[in-house]
Amino acid sequence: MSELTQNIDSLFATKRVMIIGDLVADQYLNGTIARVSREAPVFILRHDETTTLPGAAANAAANVASLGGTPILIGVVGTDSNGELLCDALEKSAVNTDAVISNGSFTTTTKLRVLAGQPHAVHQQVIRIDYENQAEFPAAVRQRIIESIAQGGESADAIIISDYNYGVADESVFEAAKQLAAKRGIPIVVDSRFRLRDFAGATAATPNQEEVEQILGKGFTPDAVKQLCGQLGYRALLVTNGSKGMQVIESNGSTCQIDAVGSLDPVDVTGAGDTVIAAFALGLASGLDFAEAARVANHAGGLVVMKKGTATVKASELTASLENDPKAAASNPNG
Repeated sequence: MSELTQNIDSLFATKRVMIIGDLVADQYLNGTIARVSREAPVFILRHDETTTLPGAAANAAANVASLGGTPILIGVVGTDSNGELLCDALEKSAVNTDAVISNGSFTTTTKLRVLAGQPHAVHQQVIRIDYENQAEFPAAVRQRIIESIAQGGESADAIIISDYNYGVADESVFEAAKQLAAKRGIPIVVDSRFRLRDFAGATAATPNQEEVEQILGKGFTPDAVKQLCGQLGYRALLVTNGSKGMQVIESNGSTCQIDAVGSLDPVDVTGAGDTVIAAFALGLASGLDFAEAARVANHAGGLVVMKKGTATVKASELTASLENDPKAAASNPNG
């Protein structure tokens, strides 16, 4: 067993990661195509089952748990049925929901994917229907989030900000998390779909290539990313690029290209970024440097995209994958 996998086995289970952000109910409606409707030229789908899984920040928390760490999840759901289903799914994923706020004026953000197919055939996604919260966050809810950060942060070893632009991670919440990270001397890592510049002062972020292109334009260079790190006060950016792997660019100029692992034809990329940031944050919390934590996250991401739906990666799967990678097996996380 390599030193890197030994660190995962021995340290991940001792780490507590606070996840603050947008909670999404990822739902999958499976149905069998019965016949063509007489009302319109469309298929009639006979409903088989609907499952609810943790999505967005909730998925990041589920991945922290499946990788052996202890998640401290802070977010908001509605008092609707989807909020209850999401909390049930979190509990089944070994994620404590004590700091998840239920609010009656809030609608649980839900992404419903309709999967259809002929009998005995593989079901394919045919449409996704999104139900997004449109209500403003009451000031009392925002204050409870900040209080939960202060209470849960006393035992946290790292903080994840999971921003899907649904309103949880506003300036006041991020500032409270950033102050806590500075006080505790722990890393704070950001995954923001559209607002990376709004999270200046974090330790690192995990944008994908498209998100960096929104800021720097197409064909950006490592030097441009390094300058962006400096502008935002980050120590590193982990830029993911699907089948082309990842690139870690640090503010000190260090650059590391990490090739993708496993199949280059993913089964399902849903939630892969949540898995990546969960593994990356656990790696940093365990004392790995940015490049080593990114290598761990790269393997976690490579594993999860080979699973259907919103999925998680187990610590045993991760260590097995790392052991089969000569570069990872020979690496030394402490030097």
